Amino acid sequence: MTRTILITGASSGYGKATAEFFLSRGWNVVATMRRPDPALFDDRSGRLRVLPLDVTSDESIAALIDAAGPIDVLVNNAGVGGVGAFEAMPMSLVRQLIETNTIGVMAMCRAVIPQMRVRRSGILVNVTSSVTLGAFPLAAAYTATKQAIEGFSASLAHELGHFGVSVKLVEPGYAPTTRFGANAIIPVGDLLPGGYADFAQPILDAFANPPMTTKEGDVAEAVWSAVHDTTGTLHFPAGDDAVALARMRRKELDG
Repeated sequence: MTRTILITGASSGYGKATAEFFLSRGWNVVATMRRPDPALFDDRSGRLRVLPLDVTSDESIAALIDAAGPIDVLVNNAGVGGVGAFEAMPMSLVRQLIETNTIGVMAMCRAVIPQMRVRRSGILVNVTSSVTLGAFPLAAAYTATKQAIEGFSASLAHELGHFGVSVKLVEPGYAPTTRFGANAIIPVGDLLPGGYADFAQPILDAFANPPMTTKEGDVAEAVWSAVHDTTGTLHFPAGDDAVALARMRRKELDG
């Protein structure tokens, strides 16, 4: 029987690439976004549905769950970025980051867990970031939203394992075209007080010309690996830079 995967934030980037990856492998795909546009996909299979979703709205989530039907895999990919000096970030921005990147993920998990628990099968894949693998300057609030999901997912994996439901983390590295920079709610230049200029410029230059980056396809493949994992692995770094950071972190932990 063909399985169904629901992906949040599928209008572009990692979410869109993941939707296309699973479609090409015969899955039913529910691609969600704030403003649904089926024309974003070149699909002739009849296995794709594009549905509206705002992960910060309880009403939107409930309507989606009703429309989507049974879900075998949920990929929480929707997110927004925020880069800049923390002291310059308005708390309204911090709350926006938390509402989407943290509470939005939790709300989507909570919405699909009941059906998975009753069936005693299902997989939750939460997409975080390589900021959880190594400290990135100018990303304090953004990192906090992603680290929260790392801890949430590790705990939830134990909680749901009793019911045959798996929880996975996919940790993409840095991609210049994705939410970390391009999807920032406020441009980074607006969040750098004068005193930060000398400190920030080399960091921004490194963001513009990173030695290693993550491709959209890397994340789609990592999600595929997470969904088909049989070893109980929780963490799936995606992209050369994320893999390198994960290895460095393991060496540090091993002493």
